[in-house]
Amino acid sequence: MEQNLDFGIHQVVTFFEYNGQSFGLTTTHINTFLVMAVLTIFGLIVRYKLKNFKMIPDSKFQIIIEFLVDTINSFTVSTMGEKNARFGSFYGPMFLFILLCNLTGLIGLRPPTADIATTFALSLTTFFMIHWYGLRAKGTRYLKGFLEPMPLLLPLNIIGELANPISLSFRLFGNILGGTIIMGLYYAMMPWWAQLGLPSILHSYFDVFAGALQTLIFVMLSMTFVSSAMED
Repeated sequence: MEQNLDFGIHQVVTFFEYNGQSFGLTTTHINTFLVMAVLTIFGLIVRYKLKNFKMIPDSKFQIIIEFLVDTINSFTVSTMGEKNARFGSFYGPMFLFILLCNLTGLIGLRPPTADIATTFALSLTTFFMIHWYGLRAKGTRYLKGFLEPMPLLLPLNIIGELANPISLSFRLFGNILGGTIIMGLYYAMMPWWAQLGLPSILHSYFDVFAGALQTLIFVMLSMTFVSSAMED
């Protein structure tokens, strides 16, 4: 097994090579699996505790879970409308996944969202949802919308739709990668005595504040695009 280091940021573990092509795992794969494992364990714990939930909460765990669910549902309704409240069960887990990925920098891991492959995959999910639910809600009227306000604008309308997943992915990717590079440069350039207090302030901004903000922006824009596609 061979380990390569790309500018001290992105590690690649190569298991084997075939026809000159390396096959293995990157830190993005490994850290994504860790985030998925944490969320899966959390979901199993909630599922196990769910049978003990009561109509009137009497435990802190139930209060926290109900607050989390109510917050996600309220946010979904306020963004997409009451008739689209069902999307909270999708965007809630997406919000938690992106947020946890962004926060992995706090424990010294490279955030999976600092890889364009991760953010582009998430934005492609939004892209396909936009057109799938748009077609379901409007049928052929949705396709006719590409010809408005005049048929000559069809190419521009198509380019505009293709630009949505690209802009979504690069917005999240650029902000998270920028913070990761800045923190990596700081740790590489500063002596040990300069790393005692200041990094906590930098992590508070680049990992916590920027991570939470970019998560909110990504999910809110995704909700807005999907709900707009279904509206007349």
